[in-house]
Amino acid sequence: MKVAITGATGFVGTRLVEQLQAAGDSILVLTRDPVRGQRVFPAAAFPNVEILAYTPQASGDWQKAIATCDAVVNLAGVPIADERWTSDRKREILNSRQITTQKLTEAIAIAPTKPQVLVNASAIGYYGTSETATFDETSPSGEDFLASVCQAWESEAQKVKDLGVRLVIVRLGIVLGDGGALAKMIPPFKLFAGGPLGRGQQWFSWIHRDDLVNLIHFALHQPNVQGVLNGTAPNPVRMSEFCNTLGEVLNRPSWLPVPELVLDVLLGDAAKVVLEGQQVLPNRPVEYGFNYQYPTLQAALAQILQ
Repeated sequence: MKVAITGATGFVGTRLVEQLQAAGDSILVLTRDPVRGQRVFPAAAFPNVEILAYTPQASGDWQKAIATCDAVVNLAGVPIADERWTSDRKREILNSRQITTQKLTEAIAIAPTKPQVLVNASAIGYYGTSETATFDETSPSGEDFLASVCQAWESEAQKVKDLGVRLVIVRLGIVLGDGGALAKMIPPFKLFAGGPLGRGQQWFSWIHRDDLVNLIHFALHQPNVQGVLNGTAPNPVRMSEFCNTLGEVLNRPSWLPVPELVLDVLLGDAAKVVLEGQQVLPNRPVEYGFNYQYPTLQAALAQILQ
């Protein structure tokens, strides 16, 4: 299989490229920065990877290349919780997802030979936040900013179904691995200053990066898989339990909460990503028979931090 990937140089994308190459697939990396792409995927180590310059707002060779691919994976999008949500940042968060997906679907539409499947990322922010509700793939969308972003994101992806292309939307939870959000949480614990963010009662719906990559690989290669899949582990926890488990694995205490006020000052509206959460269950991956390597938080953190 030949797979085109946007967001391939990111935290999830790099691991996906590694797995696809190991499985013998060919990978077309669509990137705005081909120099970085070549640095991340040097030809000697990644002989199955082709790097192609790609600008969503402009036509080019990348659109023609879509016609040579059996599948497309769209992971593009700027980080959500790394800075304050100014009006410009909100626009960037939305456009980096909606416009990229729109241009990909347009490229698929004009391709004389269309890919068989589009696996498009979304996020569990689709559901809004709650300390009491439980969400699965059939739950309605929320009404906050992130929910509106996810709705616009997914709406663009839905257009490929009219083209006869199988669509899988993976709503990502908090991805744990040797980087990403976890890398920012570990240093305070190692300094004996770790603890929950805010009150600790918010839900933390997580997934090990390898399980997420395996789920995407599963969706690509199983023709019966379609529709929305929650990209989360089957055992979400509250923030306090997550921090206690992280402390146990690191052999460090979890005793110093980060006050909500501090996060509000640092991140503004973006603080809601870590101060508010949602309990999300991956019912459809389980129904399809997907097997999790790391279904529990203890096992996931032990593997990552070993």
